[in-house]
Amino acid sequence: MIETDLTIFLPDLLEVENLFKEYGTIDIRHKFTDGGTKIVNTVIVNGKAYAYGSYIGDRDEITRKRLIKRYAKLSVYRTLSHVYGVSLAWGSLTGIRPTKLAYQEIAESGDFKNFFENTLCVSKEKTALTAEVIESQKVIYETAAGGSDFFVFIPFCPSRCEYCSFISRDVRGAEKLMEEYVPALIREINESAKHVKNLRSIYVGGGTPVALSDENLDRVLSAIDGINSGVEFTVEAGRPDAITREKLDILKAHGVTRISVNPQTFNDETLKRIGRNHTGADVIRAFELAKHDFSVNMDLIAGLPEETSEIFKSSLEKTIALNPDNITVHTLCVKKGSRLAEITNGLSAGDCEACVEFAHERLNESGYNAYYLYRQKYMAGNLENVGYAKRGKECVFNIDTMEEIANVVACGANAISKRVKNMGERIERYAAPKDVKTYLNKLDEILRKKEEFFG
Repeated sequence: MIETDLTIFLPDLLEVENLFKEYGTIDIRHKFTDGGTKIVNTVIVNGKAYAYGSYIGDRDEITRKRLIKRYAKLSVYRTLSHVYGVSLAWGSLTGIRPTKLAYQEIAESGDFKNFFENTLCVSKEKTALTAEVIESQKVIYETAAGGSDFFVFIPFCPSRCEYCSFISRDVRGAEKLMEEYVPALIREINESAKHVKNLRSIYVGGGTPVALSDENLDRVLSAIDGINSGVEFTVEAGRPDAITREKLDILKAHGVTRISVNPQTFNDETLKRIGRNHTGADVIRAFELAKHDFSVNMDLIAGLPEETSEIFKSSLEKTIALNPDNITVHTLCVKKGSRLAEITNGLSAGDCEACVEFAHERLNESGYNAYYLYRQKYMAGNLENVGYAKRGKECVFNIDTMEEIANVVACGANAISKRVKNMGERIERYAAPKDVKTYLNKLDEILRKKEEFFG
């Protein structure tokens, strides 16, 4: 446990401590000395003090606060790395978006690699991965300023996966709620269209949007028709057991260009274990239905309970053989709201890292490039999620969202609208209530607040 006189940043220091939890628990005292242009962080473990001086210069208040937090976290990381004799792949980084930090450093100094490796202690491999992502994003990133993405959230699924911590509801028993949600969502879509400026992409996510009935899916997409100007249009179909020829025909009729067909794994025993009502064969069936009309993304997860690294590698090879335009490799993230929160029988951190490294190598060999990445708390091995794409098939919405470089007009329960200024230097957010019933009861208030937010 950490004791610190820099209490404002205690949660951030605890995040660094949490990176080392599998190696043991020790008591740490952290002291901060403010010398104006130079600061000193001292970390005391078992009576031994480790002091780190950092020059921050004469900075504005916001930048100064950011640097103080950065070097405080780094001091704790360096100390624990020394005490345990362990160097972590992402070093002292605990944030969701490593690439966003890299872009900030590029703007300030022209390059980020030395900063990542020598200041933040990021490994050469993860620094190279970040560089690959930035290179893949180049054209999309450079055209983002002043644009908007339109997001619609459908919080229903055919069944609830054991690792899921989202607010999505099982469609079984949720019929009445779905019938109330769809007209409310359509109303919000219609009243939000005026907030969209320079549309870049549309994304209908969930949950599983195609878990809606054919009629309700058509109604929601019809509301979006008035916004769509022929841009990239993604529907997160996701679950193969909910993908039918009729559903795909509806998507195509409304100009959808991109969907997901997500195996997570091709191992049928694992699929049962994690609560998914489909088989590996169902994934192939759904992909074959969709591949001629849509650009397809497929998700895999490394570290699923009771899976070996060989099972993950086999699933990856089967996915590559299908030849989708996008493949996203996730590392299992077990959050408190999921049913897997108490399960500890997944792959070890080292095995997960080997799976992720294998995926990167094989996907590069197969013509895919990493084009976006993000990290979450509670991820196996403190690793990352990476989206891979064939050249020219990168998803605009994913890049805009991860790098926070375009406005987001978002509709639905748990949807977060954003106003972005100076390519992510300043971001304002408006979040709708997470709970579906609360969303329905407060829709008038939500619409009024969105009007004020986008102004």
